[in-house]
Amino acid sequence: MGIRLVKGFLTVGGWTLGSRVVGFVRDVMMAAYLGAGPVAEAFLVAFSLPNMFRRFFAEGAFNMAFVPMFSKKLEGGEDAQGFARDAFNGLAAVLLVFTLLGTLAMPWLVWAMASGFAGDARFDLAVLFGQIAFSYILFISLVALLSGVLNAFGHFTEASFVPVLMNLMFIIAMWLADWQGWDMGLTLSWTVPVTGIAQLAFTWWSAERLGIRIRPRIPRLTPELKRLAIIAGPAVLAGGVVQVNLLVGRQVASFTEGAVAWLSYADRLYQLPLGVVGIAIGTVLLPDLSRRLRAGDLEGGRNSFNRGAEFALALTLPAAVALVVIAVPLTRVLFERGAFSTLDTHNTALALAAYGLGLPAFVLHKVLQPLFYAREDTRSPFRYAVWSMVVNVGFALGMMPLMGFMAAALATTVSGWTMVAQLWFGSRRMGAAATFDARFRNRLPRILAACALMGLALWGGADLLAPALNARALRWLALAALCIGGAVVYFGFGTLIGAFRLSDFKAALRRKKA
Repeated sequence: MGIRLVKGFLTVGGWTLGSRVVGFVRDVMMAAYLGAGPVAEAFLVAFSLPNMFRRFFAEGAFNMAFVPMFSKKLEGGEDAQGFARDAFNGLAAVLLVFTLLGTLAMPWLVWAMASGFAGDARFDLAVLFGQIAFSYILFISLVALLSGVLNAFGHFTEASFVPVLMNLMFIIAMWLADWQGWDMGLTLSWTVPVTGIAQLAFTWWSAERLGIRIRPRIPRLTPELKRLAIIAGPAVLAGGVVQVNLLVGRQVASFTEGAVAWLSYADRLYQLPLGVVGIAIGTVLLPDLSRRLRAGDLEGGRNSFNRGAEFALALTLPAAVALVVIAVPLTRVLFERGAFSTLDTHNTALALAAYGLGLPAFVLHKVLQPLFYAREDTRSPFRYAVWSMVVNVGFALGMMPLMGFMAAALATTVSGWTMVAQLWFGSRRMGAAATFDARFRNRLPRILAACALMGLALWGGADLLAPALNARALRWLALAALCIGGAVVYFGFGTLIGAFRLSDFKAALRRKKA
């Protein structure tokens, strides 16, 4: 069972890694064309609006309630397809109204997101770009629901390809804009809804191939949808709390010219390990736990939880160490070219190191939250999220006069660890299914030891390779050598001291290929 679970993690993680790599190409191109200037900041704020509400409506809230209910209907032989159809049409109706209202209210939304833009060119640009891009929330939220259906059937590849498609379309759009001389900001803005349409068409087709036939129709409020709304309500509110944290960060950053872009580029870098590991864990673990709890398999649920936590920390802790230790070389090599200056590199690296300190917390959210959602308990995570929001707002606003935009990045990390502490203590009432087993307790200290040695190796390697890392012709090779060297040290020493067994990953990969 553990190998099957790891296979699912690797499938989703592999596709997410592909998405993040293509996403890096997208961000490198954007940094070169726009740097951290007004057009970049305006577009980043405009694009963040539909994505913020997407997590509010779909991925972080609605789906956390929908997936366990859908999985249990599949397991129990009930009408899962009819439930999915009703949920799709109900969500679509709400989103159509919300999309129209959001587009009309764009000046107020931009002010709420980045009031520091008021009075300069960034504000008008952000409003224009936002009005073009906001309809993306309709398409991508429906994509998230269909992806939940695919994941419940164990079809992780199709859903995981969706972000790859988005990043490829952005790359093509920027290349065309440069070739044809189009306005880069407008090109990026129009690419957003076009991408959403393409993603929805792909997931719809994938669901059709599975025999899940979703047809638009007037929504009807069935007893199941009422129950879904009751369960999803606290999760939606919890998702809203998370977005308030992001909103506070944007507000703090908007008062420093360039800071919105610095935080966004740093966010993209730390989203690589967070996405690869965190999304894989959350996508695979929730349906698995839901099925096992319905079947009364508490020991199987405990094993799933432990292997998920072990897999998450074995890959996330070394990534966090790397983001802190080599933040400057990473940022310089990946972004410093064209309109992206040395000052941009320095400030983006500071934000990246701050986010790196919180990376394990953000991934542990994905491990701990399914313990609650699989039991259809969305109220507890909501309460915890409210307290985390209070910590985030208090830290960001209180420390802003002392450290400027860095207060936003550090506040995110502090609130992340606050959330983990609450989830952990809250899960103590769940009994044996939410406890760490002997294997996990044995391996965690060894993982930490391997991370410490890797951090020393990266620190020394960065100093040794400094001339090559600063040379434009050699810096990509130097960064690759530094990262590969760190990975060899971590996995080599970790295997030697028993932090993990590479055979676990190899076995999962062999099953995946088979």
